[in-house]
Amino acid sequence: MLISQLLRRKGQFVACVEPRDAIGAVLEQLAEHGVGALVVSANGRTIDGIISERDIVRALALDGDVALQKRASDLMTADVLTCEPDDTTEDLMARMTEHRFRHMPVVDHAGAMMGIVSIGDVVNARVNELETERQQLTDYISGR
Repeated sequence: MLISQLLRRKGQFVACVEPRDAIGAVLEQLAEHGVGALVVSANGRTIDGIISERDIVRALALDGDVALQKRASDLMTADVLTCEPDDTTEDLMARMTEHRFRHMPVVDHAGAMMGIVSIGDVVNARVNELETERQQLTDYISGR
């Protein structure tokens, strides 16, 4: 399945925070949107970074309560790997596994944000593909 097909199914909404946002505001946005990561963007169109629950937990483990006084730009991953709409879910799953992250922004060929995909989105898409394939094989075998 292509990432463009996956985005059509799940939607293209991208929850964002600004680099200057306090970690408390980041936590509120994570909870409000029910997501595990937010794109950090000063203008809502380009990607400055990505900040995940794991980034915040790691900072809390290292710095204690002081981490809550930081800004999104302090804890975000600035070197963000992205994918494009014509990438496949199989390729994306391999990249996410190799680099050990769970969220990847989708950008068009000009670098503009189009959406974000989680490993859960990719796994669900793959499960749906396998279920469809199983049903087709069952129908074929039973002569339907």
